Amino acid sequence: HLHVHSEYSLLDGACRIKGLVQRARELGQTAVAITDHGVMYGVVDFYKECKKQGVRPIIGCEVYVAPRTRFDKVYRLDSSPYHLILLCENEIGYRNLIYMVSRGFTEGFYNKPRIDRALLEQHHEGLICLSACLAGEIPRALENGNYEEARKAALWYRDLFGPENYFIELQNHGIEEQQRILPELIRLAQEIGVGLVATNDAHYLTREDSRMQFLLTCIQTGHTVNDEQTLEFPTQEFYIKSGEEMAQLFAGVPEALSNTVRIAERCRVEFEFGRCSTRRTARITKATSAASAARGCCATTAKIPRRNTGTVWNTSFPPSAAWAMWNTTSSSTILSATPKAAASRWGRGAAPARGALPPTASASPISTR
Repeated sequence: HLHVHSEYSLLDGACRIKGLVQRARELGQTAVAITDHGVMYGVVDFYKECKKQGVRPIIGCEVYVAPRTRFDKVYRLDSSPYHLILLCENEIGYRNLIYMVSRGFTEGFYNKPRIDRALLEQHHEGLICLSACLAGEIPRALENGNYEEARKAALWYRDLFGPENYFIELQNHGIEEQQRILPELIRLAQEIGVGLVATNDAHYLTREDSRMQFLLTCIQTGHTVNDEQTLEFPTQEFYIKSGEEMAQLFAGVPEALSNTVRIAERCRVEFEFGRCSTRRTARITKATSAASAARGCCATTAKIPRRNTGTVWNTSFPPSAAWAMWNTTSSSTILSATPKAAASRWGRGAAPARGALPPTASASPISTR
């Protein structure tokens, strides 16, 4: 399965990670993907559980793509981003994907974390792209009766990712709209020379779990189970299906099934735990002046000893705002190199709390003396 939503698709996915991997193993499936909506904070737990149970993890995300750019945030014009499945083929793809997902939050957030075509153009290497569900750009155009628009979009993705890395996604959950556009999706793939891939938009583990997913949707949308107008899924087919069930659904397009295996075999991202790899670093010492600290940490990484501890923190700063902070062991002195624009984030005359990181920084422990 290459299109799966875990519990980290908050109030939408009902697949607990341990149960998801166990279910795939029970069905004899050697690999399974995680493609949560716009986020990737479940991938480490997912990876570890897959390794523990002997199933190959496929790291991915169902990203939201802004209709215009990620910086456009106008009501209605930019309120309905397209869905797109991105799977990591290798470590380069993983780094590109986490970069884009992060930018979706820091730059493109508008109701949802959104990326755009500009980011895809810069960071598509190492990624395999699937056209996604009915909310994808191509299916949405076909559903609106605009085949030429769908073809134009599909050609753009094919030319960007390459015909070997872009696939038209086929789904069949018994929904009328899906069944109506399936022939057009197959025709489109044949015309532009890309592969087909069969997926099941899995939001829960078994058919019996559909009720649980409905309850999550009610919480998400602020409805009760007795409300007439809810976003309940139209069928109970959004679960982890067996190979036999998928073969029956897509008997007319066997290549769409075989391509799922080929894609799974290509996706081999390995995580290495217990070792930290850092870029060029500059150690901040008591004798470091504010000016030299700014020069040293701009566009790089600073190792900053925390007060009264032996932990060295790896603090990454964007090139546009160079920060250098050091807490003494005997006073609350903070040495900082802060551009005026960045300093204003704490307010004129205001000082950050001791040990606090600037609003744009992120920190993680990298070593202990």
